Amino acid sequence: MSDRLREIFSEIPARYERVNRVLTFGLDAVWRRAAANAAVAAGGSRFLDVCTGTGETAHLITRRAAPGALVVGADFTPPMMREGRRKRGRERIAFVAAAAAALPFPDGAFDVVTISFATRNLNVSRADLLAAFREFRRVLRPGGVFLNLETSRPPMRVVREIFDFYARHAVGRAGRIMTGSADGYAYLSGTLRSFCGADELAAVIAEAGFASASFRRLSLGVVALHAATK
Repeated sequence: MSDRLREIFSEIPARYERVNRVLTFGLDAVWRRAAANAAVAAGGSRFLDVCTGTGETAHLITRRAAPGALVVGADFTPPMMREGRRKRGRERIAFVAAAAAALPFPDGAFDVVTISFATRNLNVSRADLLAAFREFRRVLRPGGVFLNLETSRPPMRVVREIFDFYARHAVGRAGRIMTGSADGYAYLSGTLRSFCGADELAAVIAEAGFASASFRRLSLGVVALHAATK
């Protein structure tokens, strides 16, 4: 699956951010700002953004962090990172080619680890997701903070039904039209509808060894921001 995911994301880097804005009615930028604000508020000066893609969340962190902060963006898709390196402020981010479950950093290297809208891609199985979370915990210093921004299962039935309808009928079709990647957005549509709810994800994070795993729902629960400490 990892090879196919790499192929999918290699097809869409130039259009990736624009499509996200359209599909979320601009809300993905709001959600990412919330994650970046939480990352900087957590304290510290060494930030790792895993599955950084084009570096959207990493760039937001650099704009909020103190001068001299280290911001690393890790991703396993070089074309996505190349797109990120074209942005203004790219010199403040160290892009590193790495898979989420095998990070090339020593234990305790970072104060904060973030991941945005990529956890669904790590959820090949519960074991795979746990392995990735344990790797994130490994590279955090004691007391460091892990922040997970991801779509979620809305708790209100009517919102959940609207979300599922939109994901099933609009996401795949609109993504295909805007990018030409039928497989990529069919895959996205499926993961949006099948990924776990916020309570279940908090339990997985805790099972991976994190303490104080909590979350707050955003936009009626279609997205959740989880926070946990090592």
